[in-house]
Amino acid sequence: MYTAFAHVYDALMADVNYAAWAEHYRALMARCGVPEGGKCVECACGTGSLTLPLRRMGYRITGVDLSESMLARAIVKAREAGLTIPFVRQDMAALSVPRRVDCVLATCDGVNYLASPEKAQAFFASAFEALRPGGALIFDVSTPEKLRSTLGNNTLFSDAEDISFIWRNRLNEKNACVTLRLSVFVRRSDGAYDRLEETQTQRAHSRQELRSWLSQAGFTDIRLYGRQRLSAPRAGDDRWHVTAIRPET
Repeated sequence: MYTAFAHVYDALMADVNYAAWAEHYRALMARCGVPEGGKCVECACGTGSLTLPLRRMGYRITGVDLSESMLARAIVKAREAGLTIPFVRQDMAALSVPRRVDCVLATCDGVNYLASPEKAQAFFASAFEALRPGGALIFDVSTPEKLRSTLGNNTLFSDAEDISFIWRNRLNEKNACVTLRLSVFVRRSDGAYDRLEETQTQRAHSRQELRSWLSQAGFTDIRLYGRQRLSAPRAGDDRWHVTAIRPET
């Protein structure tokens, strides 16, 4: 995942307001009692676009991702920004840390890419073990409504001057998964285009499943919020933010 086009990923995501995302995650962490100088692990960190602003806010953060190409780009971005951030290649479903942390984050659909109940449950269990007592797991997911209606069996496209893409999706209702096939066309200096292909799978985890799996892992005080709001989800939300606490005892 995210190997062939890691070097164009940031261009494709240029319209994402990562500063606003970081502010929202800071607000969620504050609600969960995570200090701004707290030790955090961000899973599915990608090229570090959210990791960097969180580090600037004072969090002692480590980025974790399965893609070497994405991590390589994140390392360059951190170096260019003058920030010291450890980046580690690791499967978030088997998260392992040398010392327990104050917060585990899984951002930008990371939990959706755990495309089976077993993988999601494995992540929640390993995140629980990675946290100190009283620590928080905080993540976001695209909602089932978004995956089924917005992505679903739809084809999306963008035709820009230097980078264009065609995004073909196929919904499997039986396993609640959407297979996403992305073709990216990158213009070279000679005017010709390189074509990059990527296939990904996301799963539509329901509220009931998320609450059940988190409880089974040992988490308490499980809360769901609407898209970048500190209030409950509403009908039509395309994203949920979820917080859960490892009990003190």
